Amino acid sequence: MAEIGAIGCGCRGVSGGNFFHPGGFSLKSCFLEQRTRRNRNYFRNVSMIPPFKRGRLITKWRSVAGNSRIFSMDAREKSRSFVLVSSRHKRVPVYVMMPIDTFGIDASGCPRIKRLKALTVSLKALKLAGVHGVAVEVWWGIVERFCPLEFKWSLYEELFRLITEAGLKLHVALCFHSNMHLFGGKGGISLPLWIREIGDVNKDIYYRDKNGFSNNDYLTLGVDQLPLFRGRTAVQCYEDFMLSFSTNFEPYFGNVIEEISIGLGPSGELRYPAHPSGDGRWKFPGIGEFQCHDKYMMEDLMAVASQEGKPQWGGRDPPNAGCYNSFPSGVPFFEEGNDSFLSDYGRFFLEWYSGKLICHADAILAKAAEVLRRRQEEEKSSVMLVARIGGIYWWYKTSSHPAELTAGYYNTALRDGYDPVASVLSRHGAALHIPCLDMADSETPEKYLCSPEGLLRQIHDVSKKWTIHVTGRNTSERFDEMGLRQIRENCVQPNGDTVRSFTFFRMNEKIFRVENWNNFVPFIRQMSADV
Repeated sequence: MAEIGAIGCGCRGVSGGNFFHPGGFSLKSCFLEQRTRRNRNYFRNVSMIPPFKRGRLITKWRSVAGNSRIFSMDAREKSRSFVLVSSRHKRVPVYVMMPIDTFGIDASGCPRIKRLKALTVSLKALKLAGVHGVAVEVWWGIVERFCPLEFKWSLYEELFRLITEAGLKLHVALCFHSNMHLFGGKGGISLPLWIREIGDVNKDIYYRDKNGFSNNDYLTLGVDQLPLFRGRTAVQCYEDFMLSFSTNFEPYFGNVIEEISIGLGPSGELRYPAHPSGDGRWKFPGIGEFQCHDKYMMEDLMAVASQEGKPQWGGRDPPNAGCYNSFPSGVPFFEEGNDSFLSDYGRFFLEWYSGKLICHADAILAKAAEVLRRRQEEEKSSVMLVARIGGIYWWYKTSSHPAELTAGYYNTALRDGYDPVASVLSRHGAALHIPCLDMADSETPEKYLCSPEGLLRQIHDVSKKWTIHVTGRNTSERFDEMGLRQIRENCVQPNGDTVRSFTFFRMNEKIFRVENWNNFVPFIRQMSADV
């Protein structure tokens, strides 16, 4: 399995809301399902928004998203939002993701572009093959590496110039995570050094599991609104980075930069690091573990549980939820007993856990949408905002979908967990980016109850409901004819609807081998042809 999505696989050989900082915030987003003891009829593709009072949910559990004030968005509010209207596209633009080792750290500790001449030749070859553009990861840990608010864009200025001279377009991925785990901790791009210094003193700025292991690839969403970073909150750090990027690369907007994806979690995806790769804790197809044991998340959980009159629910995540490499069978929380995900406690915890993730996305996308809106109004240019989610397809055919639950998607056989995600994306005019576009159910182990095709169908359905574009990528490295054919079939629906764009993961020396290049070039031409 490639590093894509950072989840190993063994399958195949702004917004209309108000936001204030520092201090507190008010977000117009609520997507938590209404429930009572007497009403347990959940139906997929039905979104039920409970009534509100004084900025809080009126459910049995009054405010499971924590201390955030959350509000519903009805159809009238949605109609006022900055949304992208879906349309049937005649072709699928293909971006090729830059090599994973495009950047390196030299002996002095400064980032640099590696193999510049070879990269220039490769870009020209991609253009000749008919590739639409390239996808470039813009790393927080490179640009704001040494000191807060000292942004150094020179590497990206040089790289964007090369890409523009090659005649290619850009998908820019703003990365607020680290990829060091892909290199065994001996390479890659870390979080900014000044962030790591804070983390050395306070490890609770990172996600932590029930055994106390922390994941320093991304800041816990528990610090989104806490001024722990030299007087700034995490969301303010992300906002300042986005503002600096838009200021420095304003001339590229619309004519070269066509898409900008916003990092929302590990590997840039909106999810918890429930399935960590590279450190030996998890391997496919384990269900993963809930990631809420940093002190800030636990304080929030305890406060919410106390508000609901259930302080005993605030001490930890579900105690009967297994471990990273458990299978759902025999794990009480993911079965259908009294202590399962269907219990009052189970629904309370999962609504809080997934609700925090939705509020995290809402806060960051609100800032990103406002930055883009201002630039596009000033320059009369069009750039598509993109948000990535994880492709958690194993155990998808079970009733509890345990691997999705631990990742933060409250998606079960009785509840559509991607509906609230699509709803917040719709309100901020963002497209939804999904992996797995190279996968077929027939290529996955039947015993693990996988269904990448079922997941993709669900994503397409919910995107139509909320009128948002879908973009995507491959999960595994595919150069074989069958794999490339599967990508095309997943990108082009039988009714002629297509994904808005496709990102091929990723450029490396293999793509230019004769046997692979002879498959790759016809694939690009087919994707570029009229459907």
